[in-house]
Amino acid sequence: MPMRTSYARKVRASSSSLWRRKGPRLVRLDVELTERCNNDCIHCYINLPANDKKARGRELSAAEIKRILGEAADLGCLTVRFTGGEPLLRPDFEEIYLAARNLGMGAVLFTNACLLNPKLADLLKRVPPLRRIEVSVYGMTRASYERVSRAKGSYKSAWRGIRLLQERGIPFIVKGALLPPNREERLDFENWASSIPWMDGPPSYSMFYDLHCRRDRKKSRSIARLRVDPKEAARELAGDPRKRAGFMEFVSKFSEAPGNDLFMCGAGSKTACLDAYGTLYPCILLRSDEAAYDIRKGGLGEAMNVPFAKLRAMKASRPEYLARCARCFLKGLCEQCPAKSWIEHGVLDSPVEYFCDVAHALARELGLLKPDEKGWEIADGIERAHGRTGTGPAKKGSPHAGAEKECPGT
Repeated sequence: MPMRTSYARKVRASSSSLWRRKGPRLVRLDVELTERCNNDCIHCYINLPANDKKARGRELSAAEIKRILGEAADLGCLTVRFTGGEPLLRPDFEEIYLAARNLGMGAVLFTNACLLNPKLADLLKRVPPLRRIEVSVYGMTRASYERVSRAKGSYKSAWRGIRLLQERGIPFIVKGALLPPNREERLDFENWASSIPWMDGPPSYSMFYDLHCRRDRKKSRSIARLRVDPKEAARELAGDPRKRAGFMEFVSKFSEAPGNDLFMCGAGSKTACLDAYGTLYPCILLRSDEAAYDIRKGGLGEAMNVPFAKLRAMKASRPEYLARCARCFLKGLCEQCPAKSWIEHGVLDSPVEYFCDVAHALARELGLLKPDEKGWEIADGIERAHGRTGTGPAKKGSPHAGAEKECPGT
């Protein structure tokens, strides 16, 4: 007999259409509930003012979002990720959240925790999201936090929200951002993060900062100045023995040069992103016109079956990409992808110099490249990646058949 709770229904797997359906199967749907945010972070690519009436008036209604969540569930989607902006700015967040949970989806919530209140915290305790909440923390002191957030009172509000989660035992993890105002507090942040029972290890950090994905050049220039130097980033990423081993395992799988294939991830085939206004994209960063699908004119299944499938079949044609990226065995270390290319250059197939520099610096730190080598010039790159030959430390890595590569920014 099916068992019911206030927010979910349990059935036998063998009787569910989820396991019998044919066609596209959506693994995760990202939902940007709003582009508005209560903070104005110096590194953020999406943060319209909280009181932006024009943006708020264009946002999808709760009823529209609930309909789309239902379509996602029909496609086998088991996880929805609520993001923004700050998703808790929506006064109907509770209604939308409960709709997802009632469909049996696990909910990931990306939040700065500033708008968490006892009522919302009680909801998350009573109806658990089944996924850990992810809280971005921008400083351990009021001065550092608010130099990043550029919002008076945000430090106090954020820590109040975090305490609400702690007091109720709601699973959450924290993420940081390496920025000039908070770099000196890193050890304090990590020591505090280690006290959170749901953390699997040290907190992750944003360092590479995606530019404004709506291609606002002024904001992009401001964000680019905050990016960590590639050599410093490589030392940070490969310095910890656990991270180093993980990178070697990762690159051993994703070491093959991609050729003229553009999409090496699940964007548009396993994942999709719904923006605040009803446009569906293959991923959270790719906002080009050719990747946009008006969800009001069709459904999720149609988007993934036709326009997204056509987009994913596109091949690279720009000479510089074909000469470099298409031949480079460092694809597993490089964040260059169609979305990052479009953000930086307005096309899907152009090298992004910053990510290329990071990948090469990291490869040298891991012993995969000599100082004067380029990844697209190496004939034995795959052998190096698997530790069968190379320039040194790479032989200590162990091949690993892990999960499909996913955009680091998601």
